[in-house]
Amino acid sequence: MISQDDTSLKRANSECIHTEFTDLDPKRAESDCSCPRHVGQDAAVTNPAGALHAMFRQQGKIDNVDNAVTLLRATLELCPPGHPDRFLSLHGLALCLSNRYDSQGVTADLEEAVGLERTALELCPLDHPHRVVYIFNLACYLGTRFLTQAAMQDLDEAIGLHRAALEFRPTGHPHRSFSLHWLAFCLSNRYDNQGVVSDLEEAVTLGHLALELCQPQHPDRSATLFNLASYLRKRSEKQVEKCDLDEAIELHREILALCPTGHPDRSFSLHWLAVCLSNRYRHQAALADLEEAVVLGYEALKLRPPGHPYRHESLFNLASDLWRRFQRQDVKRDLDEAITLHRAALELRPFGHPDHLLSLDSLALCFSNRYDSQGAFVDLDEVVKLQRSILQFHGPWHPGRSAPLFNLASCLQKRFERQAVRRDLDEAIKLHRVALELRPSGHPARSSSLHSLALCLSYSYDSQGVVADLAESVTLERAALELCPPGHRHRAAYLFNLACYLCTMFLKQAAMQDLDESIEVHREVLELRPTGHPHRFFSLHWLAFCLSHRYDNQGVVSDLVEAVTLGRSALEQCQSCHPDRVAALFNLASYLRKRFEKQVVAHDLEEAIELYREALVLCPVGHPDRSFSLHWLAFCLSGRYDTQGEVTDLQEAITLGRAALELRPSGHPYRHVSLFNLASDLRKMFQKCDAQRDLDEAIELHREALTLRPFGHPDHSSSLDSLAFCLSHRYDSQLAVSDLDEAIALGRSALEFCHFLHLDRSTALFNLASYLQKRSEKLAVRDDLDEAIKLHQEALELRPTGHPGRSSSLSSLALCLSSRYDNQGLIADLEQAVTLGHAALELRPLGHPDRATSLFNLACNLSARFKKQAAMQDLDKAIELHRAALELRPSGHPDHFFSLDLLGLCLSNRYDNQGIIADLEEAVAIRRAALGLHPPDHPSHSASLHSLASDLGKRFQKHPAGGGLDEAIKLHTAALELRHSGHPDRPLSLSSLVICLLDRYDYQQVVADSEDTILLGREAVDLCPPGHPIRGVALNSLARALRSRFLKQCTTYDLQEAIELLREAVDLSGDYHRSSSLHLLALCLSDMYENLQVVADLEEAILCGRAALGLRPPGHPERNLSLCNLACDLWTKFQKASSMAGLDRSHSIHHVVSVLHPTSPSDVASSLFGLSRHLWDTFQKQATMTDLDEAIRLATYSLELRLPGPCHGVVSLEQLSVSIGTWVQTLVPDQNPDQLVMLDAVVENLRALANYLWARSRSQPVVVDLDDAITLYRHVLRSRPIGRPSRASSLHDLALCLADRFRQQSAATDLSEAIALEQEALQLLIPGDPGYDVSRRCLTDYLQMRISLPPPVTTSDSSGLAHVDVKQLIRTVAFEVLKNAPTRLLHTQTGILCNRDAQISHFISSQQYNRLLSSCTTCDPNQRTTLIRAAVLEYFQYVTLSHRWGEGEPLLRDVEGRPIYGMSTMGGFGKLQAFCLRACERDYLWAWSDTCCIDKDSSVELQEAIGSMFAWYRQSALTIVHLSDVSDTGSFDTSEWFRRGWTLQELLAPPRVLFYTQSWSLYKNLASPNHKTDDLVLEELERTTGIESRFLTDFSPGMDDARSRLQWASSRRTTRPEDIAYSLFGIFDLHLPILYGESDVKALGRLLTEIISQSGDISVLSWVGEASPVHSYFPKHIVSYQPLPLAPTPSPSEKPSSTMVQQRTSSFKVLRKLSRPFLTPLQSLSRSFKRLSITHHVPAVGPPTPDSYAPNDVSLTETPLPQLTSRCLILPCIPYQVTVVQLKSADRHTPSYTYEIQACGLRPLEITLESELERATVLQGALQLVRPWQSQLLEPSVGPRAMTDEQLRLTLGGPFHGLLLTQLPHNEYKRIASSALFTAYPIASAVISTSKVSMFNIV
Repeated sequence: MISQDDTSLKRANSECIHTEFTDLDPKRAESDCSCPRHVGQDAAVTNPAGALHAMFRQQGKIDNVDNAVTLLRATLELCPPGHPDRFLSLHGLALCLSNRYDSQGVTADLEEAVGLERTALELCPLDHPHRVVYIFNLACYLGTRFLTQAAMQDLDEAIGLHRAALEFRPTGHPHRSFSLHWLAFCLSNRYDNQGVVSDLEEAVTLGHLALELCQPQHPDRSATLFNLASYLRKRSEKQVEKCDLDEAIELHREILALCPTGHPDRSFSLHWLAVCLSNRYRHQAALADLEEAVVLGYEALKLRPPGHPYRHESLFNLASDLWRRFQRQDVKRDLDEAITLHRAALELRPFGHPDHLLSLDSLALCFSNRYDSQGAFVDLDEVVKLQRSILQFHGPWHPGRSAPLFNLASCLQKRFERQAVRRDLDEAIKLHRVALELRPSGHPARSSSLHSLALCLSYSYDSQGVVADLAESVTLERAALELCPPGHRHRAAYLFNLACYLCTMFLKQAAMQDLDESIEVHREVLELRPTGHPHRFFSLHWLAFCLSHRYDNQGVVSDLVEAVTLGRSALEQCQSCHPDRVAALFNLASYLRKRFEKQVVAHDLEEAIELYREALVLCPVGHPDRSFSLHWLAFCLSGRYDTQGEVTDLQEAITLGRAALELRPSGHPYRHVSLFNLASDLRKMFQKCDAQRDLDEAIELHREALTLRPFGHPDHSSSLDSLAFCLSHRYDSQLAVSDLDEAIALGRSALEFCHFLHLDRSTALFNLASYLQKRSEKLAVRDDLDEAIKLHQEALELRPTGHPGRSSSLSSLALCLSSRYDNQGLIADLEQAVTLGHAALELRPLGHPDRATSLFNLACNLSARFKKQAAMQDLDKAIELHRAALELRPSGHPDHFFSLDLLGLCLSNRYDNQGIIADLEEAVAIRRAALGLHPPDHPSHSASLHSLASDLGKRFQKHPAGGGLDEAIKLHTAALELRHSGHPDRPLSLSSLVICLLDRYDYQQVVADSEDTILLGREAVDLCPPGHPIRGVALNSLARALRSRFLKQCTTYDLQEAIELLREAVDLSGDYHRSSSLHLLALCLSDMYENLQVVADLEEAILCGRAALGLRPPGHPERNLSLCNLACDLWTKFQKASSMAGLDRSHSIHHVVSVLHPTSPSDVASSLFGLSRHLWDTFQKQATMTDLDEAIRLATYSLELRLPGPCHGVVSLEQLSVSIGTWVQTLVPDQNPDQLVMLDAVVENLRALANYLWARSRSQPVVVDLDDAITLYRHVLRSRPIGRPSRASSLHDLALCLADRFRQQSAATDLSEAIALEQEALQLLIPGDPGYDVSRRCLTDYLQMRISLPPPVTTSDSSGLAHVDVKQLIRTVAFEVLKNAPTRLLHTQTGILCNRDAQISHFISSQQYNRLLSSCTTCDPNQRTTLIRAAVLEYFQYVTLSHRWGEGEPLLRDVEGRPIYGMSTMGGFGKLQAFCLRACERDYLWAWSDTCCIDKDSSVELQEAIGSMFAWYRQSALTIVHLSDVSDTGSFDTSEWFRRGWTLQELLAPPRVLFYTQSWSLYKNLASPNHKTDDLVLEELERTTGIESRFLTDFSPGMDDARSRLQWASSRRTTRPEDIAYSLFGIFDLHLPILYGESDVKALGRLLTEIISQSGDISVLSWVGEASPVHSYFPKHIVSYQPLPLAPTPSPSEKPSSTMVQQRTSSFKVLRKLSRPFLTPLQSLSRSFKRLSITHHVPAVGPPTPDSYAPNDVSLTETPLPQLTSRCLILPCIPYQVTVVQLKSADRHTPSYTYEIQACGLRPLEITLESELERATVLQGALQLVRPWQSQLLEPSVGPRAMTDEQLRLTLGGPFHGLLLTQLPHNEYKRIASSALFTAYPIASAVISTSKVSMFNIV
């Protein structure tokens, strides 16, 4: 809008012009002093005209002036042209016409007056005394015409004439004041039109002069005062000069004093004094000025009653001052009176009035203010109406049209905000757009238009949701902000709005960059609104709001903590009566509630509840926000119930929820929220109190909420999910399948709503899977369980590590897999269930509410796996977990019984397998405790009875004397009574009772028990039809009962029936008791053979015994029994065989007795071993492989029994041999004689078993047999140490096996070992010993084999492929190739991180592998390896990433086992995905990034990776460089990548490089496959890095040009200081340890030490700056190697002759191996220093020199290389004794000290140091200037020894960069570091004579 101040200024100018002209009439003054009257014929005419004119001036009667004009015209006719008085008549007529124009306003009169006065001036002689009057009057007429017609030429001419008149009126002239006054007046008018300040300045000056001429009492003083005050006021408005306005006010006060009450001009004085005071108030804000202005305005208005020509001015100005006072004091009556006065002024300024528009605008402003303060719609409508009228005055081409457009749009915007009428907003947007077009770039109000249009578009987005509107708002507000630089008064408002739009954009599109920017902008706004600012509250509120949202998305607690702090600050600014206090309470409570949910800090929730209660008090009944207060208070109370469990909180939450629901009737936008939350609280109440009506009501409320949340509603899925959850609960309590079916249907709908990227998809998957799992348990629907598993697996993928619901998904998926295992028996399901259970348990540490459940479930799964695989470690772990779960489920816990029961079951099972009685005793105790937890009528009572009875029965079997069998029978009987006919567990009770009765029959021989067992057993079998899970148990128990009766009564049919029953039991797959059935079947068959002598029965008994033995692994408590029974059957079998006839009968009887009644395992082992030896003898005679296989089997059984203690977990011969080796190593032969006996038996058994295996390997070339034989022979040899007589034979046996393996596999190590063994055997034997000749012959054969080493004989198949295993060869070559590649690579097609094995697996499953196999069948065998290597190298080409690390980079643990393409695209994850995609686009399968492909938690792997990284980049097929800070149009110069340390090797190492910009576009869209071959890129790289292109394209790691390589890194930085040295290891091809934590100084020192030690390159000593605190010869930091400035050229006197220069040209070539900085002169320092004159002359006798190599002894060409010891550098140098040291200048502020040094054999030179030399050092002559020397500096083409003296002189005569040393004790030196390299020039005559090499020890 146009401001009120502007309108006042316009009005003030117009009044000033009018008043100046009317209050002072210079024409009148001039006419009074006009020329004398003429005497003659015209006197009669002239005099009457003059009298009439004078009468008009006195009386103002028009008739008088008309008559005067008539008379003067007649007079003019009497004075024709040429008449001497004609000019007088012309002048008089012009004066009368001018006066008539003043009274009547007829323009023709003024035009004629101008013409007449021009003519009169032309006729007036130049020397006429009154010519000045004519000039003055013509100027006045032209000035008056300008005021009418605004013709600038009139005003310019008037000013010129007034200047001419002023020259005619010098100082002292009586009318000079009139000329000064009118000239000032005209200049002021020209300033008003043209704005030339110099005109206004001159007007002020002239006004001051005029006022000086009008002293007090002067009749025109008041007019002069008035005009001067007007000029000063204008200047104050232009230049804001306080003194001008103060002076104007004082002048107006003087005028007012000259215009007392009744004076005709008093109203003008009052009016303009009020205007000036009002202006001063606007600038200085002094309320007294405004108050006085209002008082004066009232007084002026009284003097201008209705009808007064200037009444409208007084009305307008007084209204404006009252409006200002309203703005200051907010007094309503001032604004009302201002509106009344503006209405009155508008009536006096009708349409067509020049100030009509001004009044319209001011009245609209007042109405707008009253609307803002009172909110009356009628005022806003009036404003819109007035603004439309204003706009009509500004047509399309009007220059000021933009302002009314803007104002009208703003009013429509306000009306939309209040009434929400869409057409108002549309019109406002349209008007703002038009206004914006009229305010182009540079327009002062363009920022306001941009800002307001953005605001309107944001309102449009709020009402219609069109994102384009919001996006345009952001764009416009950014543009507005650019026009408001820091310090602009509107900057805070624009920043605030931009931040709000960005936050809204985030809420719409969830782009975190928008929210981050919004937060940063809000922070800037908050700084611009300090404490006390009226809008600080809004900034605090919005910043907290944005931080809260960022916490919701990123979970950064610091954001939430800051939001709480800001919320508190906002609340402090909203006192109890503040209109926004409710909002502040709400927001702070919300942040506290969120923090409670994150950190579970109780006082946060308590405070939130108190804040919501206060908000509820501030929202009484009828308040529009009361429902929100009720809702959120109920929500927090419900949350407190969840943590504390106080039912009163939940009850209050339900009560408040009902109240909120009542306030949200049908149609309320938030009714669905209240329905949902109330339903959730009712469900919680049901879970707490089990009141079915609560659950039913919750379901009904959820149904209603769902109807209000149709498909497409953002909370539709939540309602579906919650309703399904409630129905699932009702199913749990009522078991109505219809509820479960509906829950599943709702769950499917919820899942369909949650698309792949939906945040709640994992929850929907989890819940649906849970419902399906329940239905599968109820209805046994296999598809439901399979689908549940699939859904749980998908949910688990969406819940990565760190997700709060991951443990639930892991646990539930494990439970489903366990259920499927129970139904289908797939061991893979059980294995996965165990793995998932372990993962879930890790995520549920101590204190987690679900830890007990995870412990329990995992224990159950491990127990199940034990039953399947009989791995004791599973059972042990299960028991451990059950114990832990039991501790978390103490007495009284609802699941305490289940933990007791299953712990007892596991202990009982462990007893079954290990026979540890303590387990059984504990199981019995636990069973008794479990039994006492339930009354007799409890459904689990029968199970408790059964379990306790079973364990008591087992205890009786273990210790019959301990009793307990009768109690077990009693308990089984009681359980059987509770398991009546039809009970699912009755068969189990029957079977268990049968077993107990059989045990009692066996020990008490009660016949009734035997008969009862058969009856009960038959009933059990009848109740277990085929397929029943315990049919095998029933069959087994009945068979045992029948066998018992057979043994008692010898009834064969009982035995036959038992055998048939057991055969059926054995055929049952997956039966846990199968080993018992097999064992019992073997016994029955053996009994049958004893009765009927049918050999088939005996053979079947042996087969069943072997099978039972296989199911009872070593360590099983029943294994020895099975072994004994099997041995008995085997012995019986061999008794029947004819081959046993020759055995000694007594021996046979002894073994039979020992087998049938074994006294110890060793007896059984001896029997089995004897049988194996007999079979071995048979095999040697008949070569029957079955005999050999049986012998091996029996020897293995025997060996197992001989080992002390059970061999748990031994399931193969290989594992058995490991156990043997462990046992043999623990034996000390001289400690225990019993152990020696056992050792001999074991060794004999071992040797026999090894012989059997070796024999089978020769008959059937099986590598495993031979390997096992060698292993066993090694154990035998270890048990026969040196000195044992049988050692030689053991050596020989092992050598034979190794030789055989060499013949099969051609392993030279086997042959070498066989030779060594035979050689040792021969040393133990002497000629004539039994084995001597055999060992000698074998050794000869082995040596012959080594000499000839013929290639292995290969046999070819039909395809021509050699017998070599090609697949194994491919694997071998692949592993060899990958040995030097990164350990982990990303598979670009799948995004999976693969280790070495996974990489090989990918290759084996690829088509390339198949083609390679095919090619190997046809290629030349000699080329096969080459072909394989080429194929593997091609397949495993990989791409490396080079980049700058940023925030959120993915590490190994973040991506391991997960595809990266399914992860977040934020931060480093997005970069990693883009990198892999670019690699995949270029047809590369593998990619490597240093972020996730290295395990940085492993120091070993990190060390290896850093050492190999250069090679990895070197070997990569391509390196992609991502320049994250380079735009698509940017360049290398701006990228930080070129200033980082690690990126140097990543630039130099790879042969192929592609640069990508921040948007992942190719740098400058260059399509070259290698940017290193692109000339433009190469040129830019060379310019940016300072590295020559030859190094960029073909870099070789090593020590060459070491100084240049250090220089490349000198301007680079690393995050960890020591990394700058580590990053150069690969560039110098060094392998040094990585010692993180050491200082960067030490790391750099280690690097430089290694460079000098390996290369002897002294160029690394070429540095300037601060020295290392450890070694003075090394720099402290790598920056000391930065490029050095050029040194000053020598003065003409110092320059060598041209001839000498030419001679040195060739000599300089020999110095090429020196680093460039050593050969580059220094540039002079331009800093000015204070010149000093301090000279020290060094004594002639210097300090002792180091040991020297005299030129006669050792020439300069044979100096040694530098050497580094632990503390010093031994450096060969040519010394130059320092003789004079003079301090030339010093700057202690820098600090910098420049010395001139003179040394023997050198020209004087200057050295700049950072520290001042010690006086003692200088005076004692301890300084040495040395030239580091190497023989390699001499001409390499000539050779050092062949150089002539002249060539040597040329070399040594050249300039060099030296080192300044100071001597220390013990003949050691310390380098003095300089600020710049200094160049020394040798004196030619002294080159040879002074050049000798000395070795300096520099520390």
